[in-house]
Amino acid sequence: MSTPAGDPGDVITAALLQITQQAERLAVLDEREADDCREIAARLTDLAQHVADTSERVEDIRVTADRQAAILGSLDGLDKEVATLAARITSLAGTLTSEEDGEPDAGAYRPAPTPRWWKLQGQAQDEALARLRAWVEQIYRPSYGHLAAALGHCWDQHPLCLYGLDWLMELWSTLYLTGQRKPPLLASQAEWQTRLLPALAEQMYLETARCQHAERGRAGTPPRPGSL
Repeated sequence: MSTPAGDPGDVITAALLQITQQAERLAVLDEREADDCREIAARLTDLAQHVADTSERVEDIRVTADRQAAILGSLDGLDKEVATLAARITSLAGTLTSEEDGEPDAGAYRPAPTPRWWKLQGQAQDEALARLRAWVEQIYRPSYGHLAAALGHCWDQHPLCLYGLDWLMELWSTLYLTGQRKPPLLASQAEWQTRLLPALAEQMYLETARCQHAERGRAGTPPRPGSL
């Protein structure tokens, strides 16, 4: 049985069909909007993370800048310290200068060239050793008591003793073979005897106390510095 044209049922059916189609379109639009929202939310999340990372990098840069500023600040007085040290060295050098006319003291000792103990041979070696032995026997042993007594008799067979006694002799000569003495030189003499000399005497004792040389065995073991 056919439905007559203009039947209210057809109108309702057509209306329901249109409503269904519109609902489907709305569902598609809703899904599209939801996708857009999710994409926007993801982009916002990425942007927030980027902002956080940037803030962290900015903080790292600030901390680094603060550290560098602190380092530079600690260097502010370095030039003054260097200048002070240079002035002290100049003052010490001035102990060898005449007070009257500022000319070098003619009686001041001038250190000899450094002996190359590692390669000295023949006459050159004999001359260097003779000079060192003379100082040890004439100055060191008679003048420095138990410290000198700790030096083994075979010291001239030990490179450690040769190097040490050489600078000890030259420094002693520089400090004591001078015609004038100002406070800086006096302080250097005190440091030589109270700090440098005992330290080297201990080193040379340890070097020669374990020596197996025949001369060493006949002479006996020297007393340790400070044991007398």
